Amino acid sequence: MANFPKLQVPELKGMARTIRTDVLKMVHAACSGHPGGSLSAADIVTALYFNILNVDPERPRWEDRDRFILSKGHCCPVLYACLARRGFFAVAELATLRKYGSKLQGHPDMNKCPGVDMSTGSLGNGIGCAVGMAIAGKVKQKDYKVFVMLGDGECQEGAVWEAAMCAAHHKLTNLVAIIDVNGLQIIDTTDKVMNIEPLADKWRSFGWKVLELDGHDMEQIVATLNYAKASEGPVVILAKTIKGKGVSYMEGVAKWHGAVPSDEELAQALSEIEGVAE
Repeated sequence: MANFPKLQVPELKGMARTIRTDVLKMVHAACSGHPGGSLSAADIVTALYFNILNVDPERPRWEDRDRFILSKGHCCPVLYACLARRGFFAVAELATLRKYGSKLQGHPDMNKCPGVDMSTGSLGNGIGCAVGMAIAGKVKQKDYKVFVMLGDGECQEGAVWEAAMCAAHHKLTNLVAIIDVNGLQIIDTTDKVMNIEPLADKWRSFGWKVLELDGHDMEQIVATLNYAKASEGPVVILAKTIKGKGVSYMEGVAKWHGAVPSDEELAQALSEIEGVAE
């Protein structure tokens, strides 16, 4: 992992809290953004960047690096926070989220932000890009792994299932998909907008190995990601999470898909996250 010591579970828990505070401060400063889904994904994305992915901040385009695509690109605050804390750019730049001219746009831009492997935002497209990267790795006989994170509401997109079928057809053993199953999307619960269940059976029927976990249990996350990375794929991890995780008034509330906390709400959120015991 390019001379970077892997963080272990207790340290990862602490880093995830730091990432959550970064997310909240970024969205508050920008007066715009998507805190709910960023917070639900924070534990998994933290584990990826600080324990699982073989990446090098000094060489963001290193050909042999592992790839990570945040297909649910609107949740880029969690990606930017992890990239900054991992050393791809200065932490101080997080305050420029969504500002004109910033490398930290409202959706990830691979041409502006070091460490972003694919520009995303149009839901359903990221997994297709991941399939392409995985095929390229096979053709070039590279050992890298490709990870892609989707939202559960994103699985309502037909393009997701075209990509899933393609991955199984090509026996992409170097591909791991992670579904952030928080049960909410922009206006309501996923089962009310368009029910996606039975999600595990759907992925199995498309030829994927299915793993399931608690998306906030760091020990389980690390063990499952390591298993998936070493496993013959394609592998999909269904991660049960809570939208807005870590902030009492955000947890499980659809409003916080794209709302901005007030000064008072930010102070309460930071207090809650920073006050969590090991």
